[in-house]
Amino acid sequence: MRRFTSLFIVLMIIMTGCRTSPFGQHIIIDWVDFVKWNGKTYDGVYSGVLADISYLGDKLGEVKFKVADNVSDPEYKIRNGDAAFHEKGTEIYKIKGIPNLIAVKSARAINGYELYFSRDELVYKWQFPDMSIEKVNRIEIYQAYVPNTPKHLAEIKSPEQVSRFLEILKNSQPSPNFQPNTEKGDPDYYHMVLYTGDPVAYMYDMHFDGETYFWYPSEPSILSNDIQDFFPSN
Repeated sequence: MRRFTSLFIVLMIIMTGCRTSPFGQHIIIDWVDFVKWNGKTYDGVYSGVLADISYLGDKLGEVKFKVADNVSDPEYKIRNGDAAFHEKGTEIYKIKGIPNLIAVKSARAINGYELYFSRDELVYKWQFPDMSIEKVNRIEIYQAYVPNTPKHLAEIKSPEQVSRFLEILKNSQPSPNFQPNTEKGDPDYYHMVLYTGDPVAYMYDMHFDGETYFWYPSEPSILSNDIQDFFPSN
């Protein structure tokens, strides 16, 4: 799943079944999330979201072709206007003050746009250690992987509560061998969105298996159950 990987060094990975080969095997192209525009290839920012639509700049244009589900040739050459997963006609925008990022309209994204960075001009810089934690001034929690857009659950705005939440994240305990309890099904999934006043807000996944809250700042890490205080009471 996209939240656990950062495979941005290749355009595609050949795996199983989509096109029949001469040997009777099947080939599928598992596309990395990308957009190609004006000669540049942009990869998805999987741990960041547009902080506010006020940061949108001029409209660049629209997606011309969705390659996923439409291309079965592993030798296909990516063209300007191609996108891995966005439909033809999806709008593409500049982001004010950040020339190497673009925003693509998406009904399934928090705040309505998915972000992409130019792989040739930027290194990926939206991991938790990259964030200026002292700049965080607001936090939102969403229930993830629900139909349509993630469901907004809570907003944390007071400096004291923001600080407390961040302390829980900073004090999480690395546990490389941790295995969630799945006896009653998959863990619940949440997005934490941390706003710093910049155009890109940081987004990280949090999980709860019925007993333990955990996340993946770099490796599996256990969160204090105190974090449940920030969820709405039933």
